[in-house]
Amino acid sequence: MGYKVVVVGATGSVGREMLNILAEREFPADDVVALASRRSLGKEVSYGDNTLKAQVLEHFDFKGIDIALFSAGSSVSKQWALKVAAQGAVVIDNSSFFRMHPDVPLIVPEVNGEALAGYTKKNIIANPNCSTVQLVVALKPLHDRARIKRVVVSTYQSVSGAGNGGIEE
Repeated sequence: MGYKVVVVGATGSVGREMLNILAEREFPADDVVALASRRSLGKEVSYGDNTLKAQVLEHFDFKGIDIALFSAGSSVSKQWALKVAAQGAVVIDNSSFFRMHPDVPLIVPEVNGEALAGYTKKNIIANPNCSTVQLVVALKPLHDRARIKRVVVSTYQSVSGAGNGGIEE
């Protein structure tokens, strides 16, 4: 039996990539649902060889959902993640909203996967931003060997951070 998964923000650039990765890695999902805002109702997104039509987040019944991948921004996560988690879904939030919340583990599996044990406090898992994930994966083995005390980093974010509008421009 596979999981029932929703992708909140499925019509955005990160949401579309989440769907691509779920399909590419053959994630064991029996059901995958694309959720978005009202303005994206019916918009089509690819999921492997399938096409999903976006449903509206605020009208969706989360009962029976196992995993909710959130990538619709902090305001959406603030409004919806706790409600969805309370209905039993494990929320994995890609926004910045829960990143510093004391009861929500901030996880990069290759670095601190053991911290997942704490997710049941809220049923929510947060992840750092894209540049941080890459950096800590590279630094972890160095830190384990030589105890890094300080890192100074400058990032130059790509246009993808502006979402589909930035990419299309």
